[in-house]
Parts: sequence; structure tokens; C-alpha cells
Amino acid sequence: MLALVAAAVSGIAMAVQGSLNTALSKKIGLVPGTFIVHLVGTAFALALLLFGVGKSQWQMLPSVPWYNFIGGILGVGIVYGVMVSIEQTGVAAATTAIIVGQVSTAAFIDHLGLFGLEPIPFNWWKGIGIGLMAFSAWLILHH
Repeated sequence: MLALVAAAVSGIAMAVQGSLNTALSKKIGLVPGTFIVHLVGTAFALALLLFGVGKSQWQMLPSVPWYNFIGGILGVGIVYGVMVSIEQTGVAAATTAIIVGQVSTAAFIDHLGLFGLEPIPFNWWKGIGIGLMAFSAWLILHH
């Protein structure tokens, strides 16, 4: 249950973050805004490391597969895409579309057990749920 609460709080933070990032990008531009967001995030992560927050296992770094580092590139694309979509569609429609994309991709990753994760089979109920979310995104965007 705690993990689901943490996920919900993360969702709240993502909606606020997307709004703040979009406001920043309106002032200084999309690419500079994306850069500043990641620069501030990097500084904050560095502060957490310096204060010893969390468990660090730097010695494992050489054994990490190369594709695990693509997350940083994806993060830049995500922040940029969120800022563009919120500016053009609003927070609710953009966030709903983002969630549909996340859940659809997550179901695919779960089903195949990609990236070393335990496979979780896809079923009709999940498909119906994703379809309903997609329909809700359409409703929010068009009505």
C-alpha cells in the first residue's frame, strides 16, 4: 500500500513539475528550460549524494549494461515533451495522455519482462483499462 501512496504522490509531483517546467520554458525557451530543469535536478541529486542519502554502490557501475544509461537521454526528451504538450493542450489533457502512454508501455514491458524484470502477462482487463484511459484522454482533450 505504501508503494501505491508513493506512486500517487509522484503523480501529483509530476503534474506540478510539468506545470512549473512549462512556465519556465515560456520565459526562457524549451531547450534552455529543459537544460535548467536538469541542471537543478543534477545539483539536487549531487547534494543528496554528498549528504549520504540512500544506498550507493558505485563499485557496481562497470557491470551496468550500456542501455541503462539511456534513461538520462529519455529524461531530457520527457521533460521537453511534457513542456510542449502542457503548453498546447493544458495540464489535464497532457497528463492524461502521458499516463496512457506510460501504462501502455509499462504493460508491454511487463508482458515481455524486459530489462530483467519478471514477466507479468497482459490480459483483457488490462487492455480494457488502457482503452478506457485512452477514451478519457480524448474526452478531456475534446470536451
